[in-house]
Amino acid sequence: MYGPGAEDLEAVYEELRAEHGTVAPALLHDDVPIWVVLGHSENMHLVRTPSHFSRDTRLWGPMQDGTVKPDHPLMPHLAWQPLCCHAEGEEHLRLRGAVNGAISTIDHRGVRRHINRATQHLVNRFCERGSADLVSQFAERLPMMVMCEILGMPDEYNDRLVEAARDLPKGTETAIASNEYIMDVLTRLTVRRRAEPEDDFTSHLINHPARLTDQEVSQHLRLVLIIAYESTANLLANVLRVVLTDPRFRAQLNGGQMTVPQAVEQSMWDEPPFSTILGYFAKQDAELGGQRVRKGDGLILGIAPGNVDPRVRPDTKAHMHGNRSHLAFSGGPHECPGQDIGRAIADVGVDALLTRLPDAELACDEDELEWEETISNRHLVALPVKFAPRPQQDVMARP
Repeated sequence: MYGPGAEDLEAVYEELRAEHGTVAPALLHDDVPIWVVLGHSENMHLVRTPSHFSRDTRLWGPMQDGTVKPDHPLMPHLAWQPLCCHAEGEEHLRLRGAVNGAISTIDHRGVRRHINRATQHLVNRFCERGSADLVSQFAERLPMMVMCEILGMPDEYNDRLVEAARDLPKGTETAIASNEYIMDVLTRLTVRRRAEPEDDFTSHLINHPARLTDQEVSQHLRLVLIIAYESTANLLANVLRVVLTDPRFRAQLNGGQMTVPQAVEQSMWDEPPFSTILGYFAKQDAELGGQRVRKGDGLILGIAPGNVDPRVRPDTKAHMHGNRSHLAFSGGPHECPGQDIGRAIADVGVDALLTRLPDAELACDEDELEWEETISNRHLVALPVKFAPRPQQDVMARP
């Protein structure tokens, strides 16, 4: 699952499925062995059976015996951290309970209004030109504007924060500096809200009965910010690409046969924002998909391959209207807690953009579009569009 053969991971997954079935052996960088879970029901079993499978990377055999070195390319995904996404049992309940509690205080109607305003601000920046790149000028900006508002730091939104969030997961030489910039912003926010709480996500996280330390608060703010940003930026780009390139989609949307929320759900089946999650680790010997998984083995949650499991989707061209059983938000104890926010950003953002620019069309041939692919996601590089230039609209209140 690395090197020249891994440039088309979708094809790799189908080769593995044909040869091994729903759970397949594979090799990561440096030939580290891992299982890839390809079946829909097997992935659901993986995430819903915490007695057998854990997110704690310290249980992984190759991590314990030193096979995975500190400079392994996937170490940013694998290094254990004291976060809810790696925790189990009582500690998971404490940390996850605080995150869930803070999320439950979010005013969803207020957030949807803010998403609409933020979309109008972004469209105002390019509407007079008659052209735009909807990845760099929209999909990579809207989620950060919204998350800064939710966390309680709207004044921190700027190009540097967007660039740092884009850079962080790439493992580039500048990723460390990007992480330091983001942590500095979030640490200052934590100190500010500890002293002067307001009605925002950060204040509710701090004041939750779980009594998180300042470090726990700032690290969980980073987790929420980066995952929400990366997944929603990908989701927005994917939905807009399909709306612009698939005439059936556009006709159905314009004709009222398909709503934007339905288009978003369809996109999460076809192009989930994260294609895999690395990883889960066997706490004991177990059988999964007919394979004997040993204690200490690692497993990749196969979101993209699970979504096209032929047992669940014999016809991948068929629309999945009303069916939310995709794996895009994982499941079980570690299911994405912020999925309603992600859906809202995509639903409201795409709808508001298309309302402002109803004549937007792709400004290049579809086969000229390029993606960057990693083991965890497939990211559209650019989405150039053209439309009739139109004046800016007055937008009340911030951003």
